[in-house]
Amino acid sequence: MSSFLAAALQMNSTPDPDANFAQAEELIELAARRGADLVGLPENFAFIGEEVRKIELAPSLAERCSRFLVTMARRYQVTLLGGGFPVPAGEKLTYNRSELVGVDGLLLARYDKIHLFDVDLPDGNTFTESATVCSGNELPPVVAVPGLCKIGLSICYDVRFPELYRHLVGAGAELIMVPAAFTAYTGKDHWQVLLQSRAIENTAYILAPAQTGLHYGRRQSHGHALVIDPWGTVLADAGVSPGAAVAPVDPSHLQRVRAQMPSLRHRRPSLF
Repeated sequence: MSSFLAAALQMNSTPDPDANFAQAEELIELAARRGADLVGLPENFAFIGEEVRKIELAPSLAERCSRFLVTMARRYQVTLLGGGFPVPAGEKLTYNRSELVGVDGLLLARYDKIHLFDVDLPDGNTFTESATVCSGNELPPVVAVPGLCKIGLSICYDVRFPELYRHLVGAGAELIMVPAAFTAYTGKDHWQVLLQSRAIENTAYILAPAQTGLHYGRRQSHGHALVIDPWGTVLADAGVSPGAAVAPVDPSHLQRVRAQMPSLRHRRPSLF
């Protein structure tokens, strides 16, 4: 396979879905104009706001998000990831779902976030994702995308669970998507080092779209959407403003790294 450009988009999503979809399309167009073939939107790209409002919007928002991804993929001729949006999962509950759509608008893969963010942070913020989100009960998928590579899916808090990424690379992943809305407090210390760790230990590319800035109330995201290569080198960083981190993905480079550092072949699964 030949190399291609990948774009990790960075958004500042709000409680206004119309504004969020407009922002998302603007960034998708920007990435496409820069030559990106693979584009990722962050977690919660269509809505960040009060949980009660999210539950109310979920039925219509889920359908709108899926349609939006199909339309954008076709319009801009990119393979497009919607990094996470609410899908009804029973009374007052949703799944946090990502969908990967091909240039023809066909759904390539779908993933419901497994690990839910329930933490009390020292800065005074409390997050209880499980109060309104159902954990996914299926392993994240890996899909071979024609003309690109084998792509694995994950979402945000998953990045703290290396066993999920071992599953993905065991299923053949060469590039792993990690769309996120990482908090500013944890992001400053953990975001980049965790992503580099997942890249290095799995000798895989990481594409990490991100939320950035203040959204509503006290919620603030870290930013720094990243593209990281299999050696752990940061190829592109979107900083803290809405925009895009764009960098080349070279499958031949991945194979060279895996030959030079063959740690995947040295695993001892029979002992663990």
